[in-house]
Amino acid sequence: MERTNKKNANLMNLIKRVHGVVENVDIEKHRQSQDHFGALLGNSRDVITEDVEIPSGQEGRILHGEWCYVNRAHMKKYIILYCHGGGYSTGSSLYARTLTTKLAASTSMDVLSFDYRLAPEHPYPAATEDAMAVWNYLMLLGYGARDVMIAGDSAGGNLALSLVLRLKSENRLLPRGLLLMSPWTDLTSSGKSHVTKAQIDPVLNAAYLEQMIQNYAGGQDLEDPYISPLFGDYEGFPPTYIQVGSNEILQDDAVMLYKKLLKANVSVKMDVFKGMWHVFQMSPFRTAYEAMDQNAEFIYDICR
Repeated sequence: MERTNKKNANLMNLIKRVHGVVENVDIEKHRQSQDHFGALLGNSRDVITEDVEIPSGQEGRILHGEWCYVNRAHMKKYIILYCHGGGYSTGSSLYARTLTTKLAASTSMDVLSFDYRLAPEHPYPAATEDAMAVWNYLMLLGYGARDVMIAGDSAGGNLALSLVLRLKSENRLLPRGLLLMSPWTDLTSSGKSHVTKAQIDPVLNAAYLEQMIQNYAGGQDLEDPYISPLFGDYEGFPPTYIQVGSNEILQDDAVMLYKKLLKANVSVKMDVFKGMWHVFQMSPFRTAYEAMDQNAEFIYDICR
């Protein structure tokens, strides 16, 4: 038992250093440490990763993307478009391998992640423009909207919601479903959990979020639904599954979104994982893999 507790404490310390609180004010070093984390924990003998170049539609600029797929025969009709987290200021498809390789393994579906432009060099709406470019790329490849699930963690959950809200506003076909892990839905930080969970959240704190908000949306209207999707119109939204930890300040970001989706008559499910932290699914332990299996069950249900 003592060895297990020590192992968990060491893991928590690693996650805290890499994933959340701004102990490292050098944002480039923070990005590099996250990529190292992804390379270290995102390797899987069962999953192949393959680079892809995605046209952005802007003056020949190319987005880097990465396919993850299982190294065995599998169904290719449905795919998952993955939006990585990192507060819109850090993160990458390499960092996201801690999640995308697990998703590919648990669902036996191909997963496409992509490197959208990051703040503060490229504030809002750069990331949403890049997400739309990747969606258009998938449509040009011949996928139908209903062949695609969109998934994301943290700021990537925000981006996934923003993308679908944009598709809806343009009267375009929507994806088959949405999968959100610890989504950051409200940049006004109105949820009570920002206060009630502040002392127990091992990953995020108010100072970190404030810096990320300034980097990404400084001077913008934070109630803009494309910046804070909580304020969006969800009528007609596709089935959605939300996972969140009980020990994170963003718990109410997930809960308030869940309630809003219910009110809009969206088919939505949410699981709160007791004692878990922000995007705990990244970690290499049993609860993370069980959560990924539940993600797979949701996807199988809506793909029947």
